[in-house]
Amino acid sequence: MTIRPIVIKGNPVLHRRADEVTVFDQDLRELVADMFETMDKAPGVGLAAPQIGVGKRIFTYTYTEDDGTHRRGVVINPVLELGPISEEEPDIEEEAEGCLSFPGYRFPLKRAEVATVTGVDLEQNPIKIEASGWFARIFQHEFDHLNGFLYIDKLRSEWLDDVEEITKDEGWGVDGKSWLPGQDNLEG
Repeated sequence: MTIRPIVIKGNPVLHRRADEVTVFDQDLRELVADMFETMDKAPGVGLAAPQIGVGKRIFTYTYTEDDGTHRRGVVINPVLELGPISEEEPDIEEEAEGCLSFPGYRFPLKRAEVATVTGVDLEQNPIKIEASGWFARIFQHEFDHLNGFLYIDKLRSEWLDDVEEITKDEGWGVDGKSWLPGQDNLEG
């Protein structure tokens, strides 16, 4: 297993739809193992393949429910069904998200409270997971990555100036920027 660099806003792979996985082989197993290793080291609760520069429809996740139930897995070629999304303002404290591809910053975003993800695992066995609360948020966030969106692309207008200022100040928004979990500095 290898910890891979996480690419930052501006890398083209983050801003286009990822391709379906069609080959299930040892290379795919190694990629998924690297994704888990990278996600854990970051640390993150989810990681989509585009975040490590691979334009494939794969994401990993790890999450512990309030009751202590630990959820961890991979979803390949996911399809996401959402419950309704409220039109209310997102709560600045309770609904603030972060992203490993826009590291160190958090912004509030309204998401559906429930989501169902279907897809397959590494053995091509069907997966269907019903999620609510933060677990549902993780699936929505990672699924967005597979469609070429960062969560900051979906923020309400009042946060967009802050995002642009951060992007400029950090030198992001261009290809070639990444960071390696386990190191404090950003590369690129």
